Formats: sequence, structure tokens, C-alpha cells
Amino acid sequence: MENQGLPKALVMGIVGLIFIVLFSSSMFYTINPGEKAVLFKKFGGGLDKETVYGQGFHIIAPWNDLIDYDVKIHETFEKMEVLSKNGLSIKIDLSFRYNPVPEKIGYLHDEIGKNYLERIIKPEIRSVTREVIGNYLPEELYSTKREAIEDEIENLTRISVQNKYLNLDAILIRDVTLPQTLRTAIEQKLKQEQESLEYEFKIDKARKEAERKEIEAKGIAEFQKIVTRTITPQLLKWKGIEATQEIARSANAKVVVIGNGEGDLPIILGGQ
Repeated sequence: MENQGLPKALVMGIVGLIFIVLFSSSMFYTINPGEKAVLFKKFGGGLDKETVYGQGFHIIAPWNDLIDYDVKIHETFEKMEVLSKNGLSIKIDLSFRYNPVPEKIGYLHDEIGKNYLERIIKPEIRSVTREVIGNYLPEELYSTKREAIEDEIENLTRISVQNKYLNLDAILIRDVTLPQTLRTAIEQKLKQEQESLEYEFKIDKARKEAERKEIEAKGIAEFQKIVTRTITPQLLKWKGIEATQEIARSANAKVVVIGNGEGDLPIILGGQ
């Protein structure tokens, strides 16, 4: 009985080995870093949208398919020609960063598929960009409101693609090309506005300097009024007598002449 069982086990082992060799490419999967996968069961209900497989080694039934998605953030560039509020044609270079929502790749694959960039993201960006820029004048896009326009395009597009299980990381306006005549006119206008601001600054500075000098002059005049009211001839004469007394008491030789007319102070001659 044992001798009959051994060949049977050997045969089963050989059959199993042949099975593995034939179907190994369909059974063993490695999901790389930055990737996620979902399972399609041919005989068990189709696509499993809820279960997401992470990176690493996986074994599946050979009749099933493991569908992998790159969920890293990617950057794509887009050139567009759009119309401004006043109907002028503007060329814009955009770049945008995006990736699938990792936990929702089953729903993404079921409703859209791997070609989501061409089917969803690019059309949405083109549509939103045309809509937003159509509300602005060329000079606003070229200078003052460029950042606000960029944010508006990004926010509206992000809301739209989120419903399609996609993330929009950022949209950047890399370059804006206007007709040469319009660009020259805008640059000249901006230059004139800058010169006007500089002129206003100089006027304001001169006005403040004049106000400062006026305040300073009023202060000097007020001081002179106070001095005039306070310093009388009697006070000056008394201070002179005090100074003469101090000099007379000093050790240096001198000659003191008393009186040189009414109201005059003594005259001191000599001294070392």
C-alpha cells in the first residue's frame, strides 16, 4: 500500500509543479512603491472596488487579474489659447500636479480607467481656464491679478476632479503671451503708474518736510517770546554785577574801572 501511495504523491507533486510553472506569471504579483492595485475576479463578482492592495508581494488565483495604479504625484504641462474679457486672444502655459485618490482606485478604474489624464483632468482644466480668464482683462492677467486668477482656476478644477476620485495638487501659470502691441501698451501704462506713485511720494515727502519746518519755526518763535518776557534789563544788569564780583574775587591781577555811563557795568582790565 505504501509503495502504491508514493507514486501518487510524486505525480501530484509533478502536476503541481507544472501548474505553478505554467501559471506563475498570473499568480505572483509584486506591487512597487508608489503603486496600489485592485483585484478583478473573473468568476467571483468582477471588480472588487473596496479592497486596495498595497506595495509588496501578492499571490492570487491565476484566473483573476490584479490591476495596478501609479498613485504618485505627476506633473504635466499644457499650452492653451484663450479669450480675455475684451475678446483678445491670450496664450497661456500651464503646469499641473495630480494623482489618483489611492483608496478609490477601484471606483476610478470602474468608472473612468487608467486614461483619466486625457479623459478627465485635461478637459476640466481647459474648461475652467477658459471660463475664469474670460472674466478678466489682459492687463489683469499679465500683472496685478495673476496669482488670484491662478488660485481661482486651481480651486474650481480641484472641486470638479474630486468627484472623479482624483487629487489636484496645484495648477501654475508658467507664462502668459499677449500680442506685442498690447504687451507694449500694458508695460507703458505700468511704467506711467509707477512714475505717478513716485511723484506722489516725493510730494508727500516735501509736504511733511514743510510741516516739520513750520512746527520748528513756531517752536523757535514761542521760545523767543518766552525769553523776551522773562529776561529784563534789570535781570541782565544784576547778572553782570554777579559776574564782575566773581572776576574781582579771583587771584589774577586786574584793574576794575567802575562806571562808564548810566547803566553800564564795571570794566575789568589786565589779569593773567
